Amino acid sequence: MLNNRRSFLSKSFLAVTLGSLKWSDVLANAAPNPPSKGPLVIATWDNRKATAAAWEVLKNGGRALDAVEAGARIPEADPNDTSVGYGGFPDRDGKVTLDACIMDEFGNAGSVCFLQHIMHPISVARLVMEKTPHVMLCGEGALDFALKNGFKKENLLTPVAEKAWKDWLITSEYKPKVNWERHDTIGIVAIDQQSRISGACTTSGMAFKMHGRIGDSPVLGAGMFSDNEVGAAACTGLGEMLLRTLGSFLVVEEMRRGKSPQKAIITVLKRIAAKYPEQSRDNQIGFVAVDKKGRYGAYALQAGYQYAVYQNGENKVFDSDYLFK
Repeated sequence: MLNNRRSFLSKSFLAVTLGSLKWSDVLANAAPNPPSKGPLVIATWDNRKATAAAWEVLKNGGRALDAVEAGARIPEADPNDTSVGYGGFPDRDGKVTLDACIMDEFGNAGSVCFLQHIMHPISVARLVMEKTPHVMLCGEGALDFALKNGFKKENLLTPVAEKAWKDWLITSEYKPKVNWERHDTIGIVAIDQQSRISGACTTSGMAFKMHGRIGDSPVLGAGMFSDNEVGAAACTGLGEMLLRTLGSFLVVEEMRRGKSPQKAIITVLKRIAAKYPEQSRDNQIGFVAVDKKGRYGAYALQAGYQYAVYQNGENKVFDSDYLFK
């Protein structure tokens, strides 16, 4: 009875909130940007080191695919980033498991999930795309493929991450937190000087998740999606919600229907919030997107989400606007 009442109140509150939220009010805070003639790269959270690495590729006329891979590799190798790659917090069994995907301007894609012991899953995902007839490799198969292609097997569990895991074992309480340390999965999308669009996404997943859990990051259309005719989108947040809704794909499809990246993201977040009201109030989802005209957008469910943009020689981080005021 209590759960039913809580669900009723949550849905009623959300209906009032979304019902009173006018498009004019939302878009007034959206700060849409004009089309850009030059390249740009945008990433979830304050990943300015990643966007800087991507920009080094773009400014010299390089391919967007190379740019997003270069950007994604930065947090993967950062032991201080506890949500991506080396240094990522482990699952509840103390294992660091990694997920990643990448797409190029031709619609080719590669993905790895439940990969262990490899520093750069995004580069393994690219090799899956380029060297196999498949899109996704998982677990031991992904590891074997990586080792056969020259990647080194490494211990990715840092002392800091191991201590956090052992501290967690005392209570073993699993409750995902909104804006965990103000960073999470990195999703990164770019458009280059030749108007080629690509995207990438990489993560170590939710801290202390069940062993074997896979989130949205390696799933095309969930964690990231790119279509060179339209644009690309990537996201961060609670993977289960994004898996159920294929949020990044929806953003691209809204852009295909004519919406700007900003309007497309807001449309999708309102749709997710209406479908999953209780989870939307208690969790975070944030998107970034870029379209073929060089416009970009970013928006989130909750306050606290940030995004980084490198454009016109300037690398900046912004606080995102959000749905639930």
